[in-house]
Amino acid sequence: MSASSESEVLAQELSSVASKVTDLETRIMEVEAVITRLERAAETTARAMEEISGHWDAVYRAMRRAE
Repeated sequence: MSASSESEVLAQELSSVASKVTDLETRIMEVEAVITRLERAAETTARAMEEISGHWDAVYRAMRRAE
């Protein structure tokens, strides 16, 4: 195999690897965006659960006063 054809093969392989790396970077950015949305949803859920818990505490206090 001549040096030029070896260089061509290496260039093709490098191009293929570069394409795969670019695809992976794109997917990582998509995953990071999903993670951000999931974190926001978890925070919203936690706040809602705290609010619900507060309402139930008020219900239990009212029930105890009624007894």
